[in-house]
Order: sequence, then C-alpha cells, then structure tokens
Amino acid sequence: MSNDSGPAGAVRRIGVFGGTFDPFHIGHLAAAREATKAFDLDRVLFVPTGAPWQKARYSPAEDRFLMTVLGTAEDESFAVSRMEIDRDGPTYTADTMEHLRSFYGSATELLFIAGADAVLNLGSWIGLDRLARLASVVAVHRPGFDVAKLRVEPEWPPVRLLEMPGVDVSSTEIRTRVARGERVDDVVPAGVMSYIRARRLYITHAEAAGA
Repeated sequence: MSNDSGPAGAVRRIGVFGGTFDPFHIGHLAAAREATKAFDLDRVLFVPTGAPWQKARYSPAEDRFLMTVLGTAEDESFAVSRMEIDRDGPTYTADTMEHLRSFYGSATELLFIAGADAVLNLGSWIGLDRLARLASVVAVHRPGFDVAKLRVEPEWPPVRLLEMPGVDVSSTEIRTRVARGERVDDVVPAGVMSYIRARRLYITHAEAAGA
C-alpha cells in the first residue's frame, strides 16, 4: 500500500474511500476530512478503482492513482493504496475489503466511503453479502442524490449518511470544463491541476488527435 504504514500503531477505525478519482478534487478532500470528524477515523485510505465495472470510460489507472497521491499529499492522516489498480480484472469492493480485513486484523473497524451516486446502486454491487460481514458503508451526500430513499435490505451492509453542505463539485463537471478550455484551479488541488496540464488529460478528442 502506497503511503501506508500498515497495521502497526493500533488503527482502531479506518475509512476506506473508494472511487474513480477522475480527477481527484476538493470535494474528495472535504468528504474525507468530514468523515474523519464524524466517525472518529484514525486514517482515511483512498483506493482508486482499477477497472470500474460499472463505468464504460475512464482515464488510465496510473493517472488516477497519481492524481490521488498528489491531492492527498499534505494530510498525514491520508494514505493511498494501489491494490485495485494493480489487480487484474474488474474491481469489486468486497474483494478489496476482504484484503484490508486480512491486512489490518479483526480489531480494526472498516468503513467504506463512497459517493451518493454509487451508493444508490448498492443493490447491484457484487459480493454484497460478503461486504456486509466486513464493513459499513458511508454515503457522501451531495445535492441531487437523495440517499435517504435507498431501501437497505437486511443482508446488506449498514449505510450511514455523511452530509456535505456547501460542497457541490463533480469529476464529470471538471472534465467538461477542462475539455472546454476553462480553468478548474478552484476545484482541484494545485498538484492535481499541474498533473492534468502536464498530461493533457480531459482535452477533446479533436485536440487529442492533433497532439
């Protein structure tokens, strides 16, 4: 695990923040910090997805991993893991949480943090019964996603809501703004912005063809 010191030091409660992070933005940082306070987390481990099976298009895994590392670098309580981008095949949350349970041990409580849009599709997740034995799910609430309407079945993991007032930014919006040539310095950390520019991420197909 990159930037992670492992189970030493008695980690009581860890938030596992999964997502595509395409790109990583200030909303991710705000959610991680709010979750740390709300659930008394000792650490937040960001886990960029390798091959997200519910998405048709996404940037290369290495780019998304490096943007996440750059975006979290200033907070010592944050770490980033390569476990999903180094794993072959589709990315399933239950597999990741089983690996983390083995890594951290049974004494550490695991909370899987995800965006409300992902949690609204919780019923379609693979291995949901296994996930229920490993962790609870924290749904980061954003405007436009009414997670309270989600009906959690008895065999599903418990779902906790994390309200994020005042933060309304999405990776989709950022990609669109970059493609239009608009500045996004206000919604992504400086290191991530520099990386996007250097790698020419999210430019239009026409521009890419002429590069």
